[in-house]
Amino acid sequence: MVRLNYYQRLLNSYILRRNSHLSFWHGEAEVNEHAKPGEVGEYWMTFIQKAQYGGPFDNEGIPLLDYHGTIGKQRNPIAIAQYALGQFNLYRRNDDGHHKEIFLRIADWLADHLEMNAHGFSVWHHHFDWEYFKVLKAPWYSGLAQGQGISVLLRAYLSTNKKSYLEAAHRAFEVFRHDLSTGGVLYMDPDGLWWVEEYVTDPPTHILNGFIWALWGIYEYWLISHDAYAGELFSKGVATLEARLSDYDTGYWSLYDLAPNRLRTIASSFYHRLHITQLKVMHNITKADLFIKTAGRWEAYYQNQICRSRALVHKGIFKLLYY
Repeated sequence: MVRLNYYQRLLNSYILRRNSHLSFWHGEAEVNEHAKPGEVGEYWMTFIQKAQYGGPFDNEGIPLLDYHGTIGKQRNPIAIAQYALGQFNLYRRNDDGHHKEIFLRIADWLADHLEMNAHGFSVWHHHFDWEYFKVLKAPWYSGLAQGQGISVLLRAYLSTNKKSYLEAAHRAFEVFRHDLSTGGVLYMDPDGLWWVEEYVTDPPTHILNGFIWALWGIYEYWLISHDAYAGELFSKGVATLEARLSDYDTGYWSLYDLAPNRLRTIASSFYHRLHITQLKVMHNITKADLFIKTAGRWEAYYQNQICRSRALVHKGIFKLLYY
């Protein structure tokens, strides 16, 4: 029955192309040229298409994603944060009060909806089960959600000087001080490298896009709080990326994660382009040549029709066999 529900969602979202969660996720991944290293201004990606999301929304104006099937319409804290960051970019770029009002409404929702996990840390929970390498059972939390939620709260604080936003960001950051086994989102691998995990699973799967997005939240928290630990954690995360980025390179495409499936988790076309954009931002922030060189190589993969076709076939087989 679980697999049948999964295939029904695949049919609605990927084959029939009905309005679904993909309507929100699969916008164009663009570097925001207005974002500058060393400051918390416009967000690192434009998120313009996300800001223009057509719904559905709940009665409070909070975006809902339609997963179809037994999951249905749900609040996803990651999507909610990205919607807010897109609104913030539009507000900052156009000095538009309408976008500022939407942004602060979402920031208020995020501040009000931090919930305690089983270890007593403040997290944004997802209240639906999700098929992954191992099924994520509700309620589950995410290092990615924590990082991007913090990015929203910091900008709300800077826009209003309301300490309640900063205090909420402090609470949300606490999971970055703890490993997976003690209620946090960090994992130290056998080589002593530190990872931020998008999904809390055993074993950890090291989702690339979630790791990088979470690092931006940590970096911004360090800029505003001047917390030496946050700066050190960001540096450790950058070192992990530099040491392990080649593991995500198949020679023709990028991997979504490093989960120990028999068939490796190839990135979809959207996530491959997202990886390229994220690596360009990482180069802007750190100036590390590895990131821009890898982005260029992965861009060449995307421009190659044979590589794209090979990745599409791989991804299609993976979706049918796994998740």
